[in-house]
Amino acid sequence: MGVILFEKMPDGELRVIEERTWSMNMIAALEHVNYLVVGTKEYETVEGRLNVDEGKLELLLVPMRTE
Repeated sequence: MGVILFEKMPDGELRVIEERTWSMNMIAALEHVNYLVVGTKEYETVEGRLNVDEGKLELLLVPMRTE
C-alpha cells in the first residue's frame, strides 16, 4: 500500500517527507509504535488517515527534538 508521510511544521503547514510503498507487515506494526525514523530523523506519529480515493495511507508526523 502507498504511504505518504507528512511533517507538521511549527507554523501549522504540512510538508511531504516521502511517499513509498509499505508492506502490510509495516502497516500492521503501526498498531504497536508511536515513533518512526525516516532519513535518520525521529518523528512521533500524531494521526493517520486512509485516503480511499487515492488508495493511500497518510500519516501526520511531528519531529522529535534532539538536544
